[in-house]
Amino acid sequence: MNDDTKPNAGNDTIFTTPLDKHARFSFDEEVVACFPDMIRRSVPGYGQMLAMLPIFAKRHLSFGQINESGKKISRIYDLGCSLGAVSFALADKFDADDIEIRAIDISAPMIERAKSVLGEHYPNHDIRFVLADVCEIEFEPCDMIVLNLTLQFLPPDVRLSLLQKCHDALNEGGILILTEKTHLVDEQDDAWQVERYYDFKRANGYSELEISGKRNALENVLITDTLDVHHERLAQAGFDRSLTWFRFLNFVSMIAFKQ
Repeated sequence: MNDDTKPNAGNDTIFTTPLDKHARFSFDEEVVACFPDMIRRSVPGYGQMLAMLPIFAKRHLSFGQINESGKKISRIYDLGCSLGAVSFALADKFDADDIEIRAIDISAPMIERAKSVLGEHYPNHDIRFVLADVCEIEFEPCDMIVLNLTLQFLPPDVRLSLLQKCHDALNEGGILILTEKTHLVDEQDDAWQVERYYDFKRANGYSELEISGKRNALENVLITDTLDVHHERLAQAGFDRSLTWFRFLNFVSMIAFKQ
């Protein structure tokens, strides 16, 4: 899921006290209140990944579509938008008459907060927030789709069908950005990478209790794939090619092309 750019957001203290062992992570009001801090301290390289989105858009989008009002514009989907960081990153670099954004999330608290923040900062941009399951929406033709830390929260058996819908919705020349937490096939290598990730979290101020608490809460909620599985699935979905453009420990971001 995405970050937020709202200053003075709350600190992530959700796992500073022991939780019931059966408690599961959810994107509720408590998470919304501290989500920017959580992402900043938990996802290495997230700011750099966001900063590249408008660069990719400027390179690959034609801005030649004709929308309902007769304007030339490019439509972008942000699936699993959370607090709207993708929309923020794109709106900050494009004029209101260049792009329209469709931001989808299943969490009502996330959508409500995102609407407020983006409405305040970019009132003239066409950014529509939709409370819905990303697997159930009907896509309009589009030029760019972003899945930032979203696919990993969906059941594995629906991931391919969602990517197929994304491929079919994209216009020729369109791109899909897929950012995910992954794991390695080799158990020893994967264990080393995971422990370095925990070192990253420790360096950002998380305690052992917080690290173990969140790990337990995410069990069977966040289900990772290997990088090879991601690329194979993108090919199965119909994308002509895909490549990994960013990697930091067990977090990767890929770009897939519809030619």
